[in-house]
Amino acid sequence: MDPLKRAYDALGHVGGLILAVMTGAVFLQVVLRFLGRVGIDGLEEVPRYLFIWLVMIGAASAMQRDQHTILDYFVNRLGPRLRALMLLLTTGASIYLFLYLIKLSFVLVPNAQLQTSAGLGLPLGYVFVAVPVGAVLIILPMLRKLFSALRGLWRKPS
Repeated sequence: MDPLKRAYDALGHVGGLILAVMTGAVFLQVVLRFLGRVGIDGLEEVPRYLFIWLVMIGAASAMQRDQHTILDYFVNRLGPRLRALMLLLTTGASIYLFLYLIKLSFVLVPNAQLQTSAGLGLPLGYVFVAVPVGAVLIILPMLRKLFSALRGLWRKPS
């Protein structure tokens, strides 16, 4: 089994664990409030901040499995070389977008690290670093797709 595939499968399990923690935190807050007790300080921030990590990790795991939603009606009507060209263009533009997010994070994350959350007192840089980490994790399978599209462009006709 491919080590990269195993790593992304593990990411899917990490995403499931994050979802379980989020669910548990929300459930505990609801039960405490139902019983007339005051909720635990900062517990409502846990699902909010973990959601960002869940989205980025889930997107990376889905990208590796080619499970993202795609509108491919028009692309499937193209010939193999034009289809490869469209895949090359869209994947290249997507990689550029995620590289730009990483570039913006060099300013965003250090500035967020100077702020703390109200309830937990957690430096917000730990929350915002999910964006560049997720972007790198998303780019890796996209590079594989980009190289596959390049091979499709220069494939010899049979």
